Amino acid sequence: MITFESLGLQEDILKAVTDLGFVSPTPIQEKAIPVLLGGDRDFVGLAQTGTGKTAAFGLPLLHQLNVKLRAPQSLILCPTRELCLQIANDLKNFSKYLGDVSIVAVYGGASIVQQLREIKRGAHIIVATPGRLLDIIDRGAINFDSVRYAILDEADEMLNMGFQEDINNILSKTPAEKTTWLFSATMPQEVRRIAQKYMNDPFELTVGTKNSGNVNIEHEYYVVRPRDKYAALKRIVDYNPDIFGIIFTRTKLDSQEIAESLIRDGYNADALHGDLTQQQRDKVMKRFRERGLQVLVATDVAARGIDVDSVTHVINYELPDDVENYTHRSGRTGRAGKSGVSIAIITGRDVGKIRQIERVLGKKFVKAEVPDGFAVCEKQLFGLVHKVHNVTVNDEQIEPYLERIYEEFQQMSKEELIKRFASLEFNEFLAYYENAEDLNVKEVRRGEAGDTNTMSQRSSGRFTRLFINLGSVDDFNRGDMLRYLCDSTGLKGNKIGRIDLKGVYSFFEVENDVLEQVQKSFTDLNYNGRSVRIEMSQDGDKRGGGGYRGNSGGSRSYGGGDRRKSYGDREGGGGRREYSSGRPSYKGKKSS
Repeated sequence: MITFESLGLQEDILKAVTDLGFVSPTPIQEKAIPVLLGGDRDFVGLAQTGTGKTAAFGLPLLHQLNVKLRAPQSLILCPTRELCLQIANDLKNFSKYLGDVSIVAVYGGASIVQQLREIKRGAHIIVATPGRLLDIIDRGAINFDSVRYAILDEADEMLNMGFQEDINNILSKTPAEKTTWLFSATMPQEVRRIAQKYMNDPFELTVGTKNSGNVNIEHEYYVVRPRDKYAALKRIVDYNPDIFGIIFTRTKLDSQEIAESLIRDGYNADALHGDLTQQQRDKVMKRFRERGLQVLVATDVAARGIDVDSVTHVINYELPDDVENYTHRSGRTGRAGKSGVSIAIITGRDVGKIRQIERVLGKKFVKAEVPDGFAVCEKQLFGLVHKVHNVTVNDEQIEPYLERIYEEFQQMSKEELIKRFASLEFNEFLAYYENAEDLNVKEVRRGEAGDTNTMSQRSSGRFTRLFINLGSVDDFNRGDMLRYLCDSTGLKGNKIGRIDLKGVYSFFEVENDVLEQVQKSFTDLNYNGRSVRIEMSQDGDKRGGGGYRGNSGGSRSYGGGDRRKSYGDREGGGGRREYSSGRPSYKGKKSS
């Protein structure tokens, strides 16, 4: 067995690694550390998230650190503040026996004054997000003359987030004679170009297959109607009583609304997105790491840097546009050699995207069935039984109460006691799922009713396709357009079908029975001083609709009713959340 001792690291670092409980290196660590200990060769490392890349570059970096030189010797760039803090914290743990090593995390959302103060005191290693580091560079508050190593971590994600120009500006301020290490989960052309521009004959190491997913992760997808996505989400969560997972959404608004609906429906959930303050983000992440949350609802950007080894499930409430983002999402589970499940809740339109992801990852997705009410109740019941069976009993603390407990139950037989105890939680789910409908979309021949590609509504011709002279150049995305249409017409979201967003114009579909209302609503309407115009689409007045919202995520019905409504102080919650004039409304209606 390969050990850290055999890799050539100095004794003080090995002692810290042992304290952290590391026994043997991961594949990326085993192969990268001996190369990086040489210290004089550029390096490209490709490996999935959760494979130990921080230690792969952090340990050899510390091995070559000159502790006596109180100046920045290494610069590490990463995409998000969460990852920035995670890397800085790991390096501090690795270096605790090396003496007075100063590692400064530089990121937005925290006091720049405090960060400047720490840099001025003499930082050995700077871990930074590009935007905040540029702010500090512009103030002339940092000197890179002593930088020997520049490390780009999660390089593909930094480029996805639009940091290309920032990275160029920062690297141009560092010495020409330095060693550059680049780590990435995927290798798109943009990352390749950075390697070509800033590296000289780099050593390239790939662990696994390029752009592939973690082998410990199973991939599943569920096909449902757009309006049933939230109900399917709840049922999947209920079917996995021990779930500790992350739910991914496209937008900050979606993550907040889904989290609020889950909380209202009795789940331990919270949201993580870019609109939160740093204090709020830290609080949410602390609860998640301590397992105070059952599920975390997050956007792609906010979830970067979440390094929690025990995540059991990743749920894609909406698929991302890029396969690389799917790889990053799924990499939040199956970390540190553990197994995990990546789930996609999709409509019939997204089956083709699943096939595309399969081809890129080289992995087959399992088409799963949303469990019915009986299956969910059975899983919850035996989840409770297993929890009772494995509970740790504190004999000393419970001893004073046992006599009264025995008296309370002395008239019951063992069988009666077990039945009553199991029913305590089981009855809630039994009542909630008693008449639960089948949420699965059946796959039939193309063009038939219920076809997952055309959708039954779309073939019914009950939608009319309209042109509008607003588009992406007006700063609309599909979700914004949906809200604008609802605001302008007074319609609920389920009256509006597919939205095709273009540059200076768009197409949208409305149900035929509200067509006249829509046309009247756009009489003499202005947007930013410009007259808004709608008209019948020229490619057919009545084109099949179907309630599909493209990137806005379906019918945006999030509520759903409290699954625990049968108990007094747990009552409340629920109701279907729908868009009406762009604002959520609640209808006190239970949804299975």
